[in-house]
Amino acid sequence: MTAPWVADNGDGTYRNPILHADWSDPDAIRVGDDFYLVASSFHRVPGLPVLHSRDLVTWSVIGYALERLEPVEEFRTPQWGCGVWAPALRHHDGLFWIVYPDPDRGIFVVTATDPAGPWSPPRLLKGGRGLIDPCPLWDDDGSAYLVHGWAKSRAGVNNKLTAHRMRPDATELLDEGRDVVDGDALPGYRTLEGPKWYKRDGWYWIFAPAGGVATGWQSVFRSRHAFGPYEDRIVLAQGGTEVNGPHQGAWVTTPKGEDWFLHFQDRGPFGRIVHLQPMRWGADGWPEMGAGGEPVAQHAKPAVADPRVAPPDDRLQWTWSANPEPHWSEALPGGGFRLACVPGGDDLRALPNVLGRRLPSDRFRATVTLQLTGASAGTRAGLTVLGATYAWVGAVRTADGDRLVCRVAREGESEVDTVSATTVDTPVTLGVDVYPDGTCQFRAGGEPVGPPFQATGGRWVGATLGIFATGDGGTADFADPRISA
Repeated sequence: MTAPWVADNGDGTYRNPILHADWSDPDAIRVGDDFYLVASSFHRVPGLPVLHSRDLVTWSVIGYALERLEPVEEFRTPQWGCGVWAPALRHHDGLFWIVYPDPDRGIFVVTATDPAGPWSPPRLLKGGRGLIDPCPLWDDDGSAYLVHGWAKSRAGVNNKLTAHRMRPDATELLDEGRDVVDGDALPGYRTLEGPKWYKRDGWYWIFAPAGGVATGWQSVFRSRHAFGPYEDRIVLAQGGTEVNGPHQGAWVTTPKGEDWFLHFQDRGPFGRIVHLQPMRWGADGWPEMGAGGEPVAQHAKPAVADPRVAPPDDRLQWTWSANPEPHWSEALPGGGFRLACVPGGDDLRALPNVLGRRLPSDRFRATVTLQLTGASAGTRAGLTVLGATYAWVGAVRTADGDRLVCRVAREGESEVDTVSATTVDTPVTLGVDVYPDGTCQFRAGGEPVGPPFQATGGRWVGATLGIFATGDGGTADFADPRISA
């Protein structure tokens, strides 16, 4: 079975994106010979995924920093566009630190000695609405700082970066904060956000994008003083490439001294996919990214001592749409899941017990074999591509047996059948083919079912490939899941 996307070309080069999936708002660090990456997870549970790599090109999920989202009761139903926004990852004083925002509540901190977990319970560092994209900085003299952006949807303001002095243990901010970069004072700047703060050669550096997710660019700001004044330069933009709006990310340095920059690109239904750019420091002291300030499509791989990684646990790719109950699922041999058929409504966008994963490429086939056991009339289970709109193929149990259905729901509308329901015996193999324009062709028993469906993303996220089961008792086995090119 061929993987749907492989970034390593096998000849000492790689192609972008390195992660062709919705690992939004990436931040990354190196500790020894290992690289670690975190991403925003919004309403998905568990939250705050942690990925590992040995070469910056091939990554695997090793765990999550949040087992559940809080407040637990509020996140028992899907809260699209809420939850965990862009985090920052750092290693300091023997600990891994993630500082992340909930835009409706404030900025939180979790720590761990092992990035795979366990992580500490989240601790509030700064409360308030509209606080986003935080990043800490521990300075050479032992002092500590925090910078963050603003979400206009909650705070009423944006396009500026605010910094604080912080206790070195990240338990408290030591001042009211001040704006260190005001995008409104910079010609052409809008939606300045996503800051990442560094110190190099006596300079304070803030890497931050502006101009909007789909159409913006990556800027860098520098100052001799933590609180400025900062001067700015645009260092990465789309230019003549197909990489629209190269957005926020992370600067990392390999053990051999090479500099690299990871960032995301918004690809609509496929989410915010991750690119890797070569980076160097120019003669004038500013960083230079990509090829002449434009993203590269492929490049020589980073020089590392040992690129081998452990085989990934594919089950770690799967998350719920909200805080789950323990009895909702159990693992099946071969990577599948047994889902309990629990009561739920008719709209998958509001259903907490959708178990899903990010679309793994812009062209792939996914299949899984569904078996209903002990289910009552009204039970339904299936395979879905879920976003602001969604479609699914699967089985509905009736008094006369199981019926194969394919249904679609447009944005703000209820489900409708796309084909007439037909009798089906389970187990039945369900599938979907996904194409680069975002169209999806559902299948059952290897044959196409219904017309093509145009996938869409959700609020700040790409579409989800998911499985679900609703009903009053019984189980649905989703066995032998396969994803291939």
